Amino acid sequence: MSGEKELQKLLQSMKPELNQGEFVFCKMEEVGTVNLEEIEMLFREKEAVTLILKKETADKLKLEYSVIMSWITLTVHSSLEAVGLTAAFSTALSEKGISCNVVAAFYHDHIFIAKKDADKAMEVLNTFSN
Repeated sequence: MSGEKELQKLLQSMKPELNQGEFVFCKMEEVGTVNLEEIEMLFREKEAVTLILKKETADKLKLEYSVIMSWITLTVHSSLEAVGLTAAFSTALSEKGISCNVVAAFYHDHIFIAKKDADKAMEVLNTFSN
């Protein structure tokens, strides 16, 4: 199953879900010291490995981070080939002054926003399905 591609269907059925917890972006040269089970997401860049972790995991590992984030999952199964979904919700969020960091995975899109903006972001995202 490859997921939904039609933008209107995606927007109307996004069903954003606010995940419990506080999350942070950290960087490391190598992830060998981190238990894979403690990593929410990982991306290897030329400069370093970016880890998205629960704040308490980063604190336990004494890793630096700059902002505490909330994590919203769009529960609709979007296709990796879908066009316009990220542009639509990121524009709506930016119009309300909310910065978003987006990660697309196989089944869902994941949005990381500053913790202080979580409730406002959920309101904005829920307007698409009304």
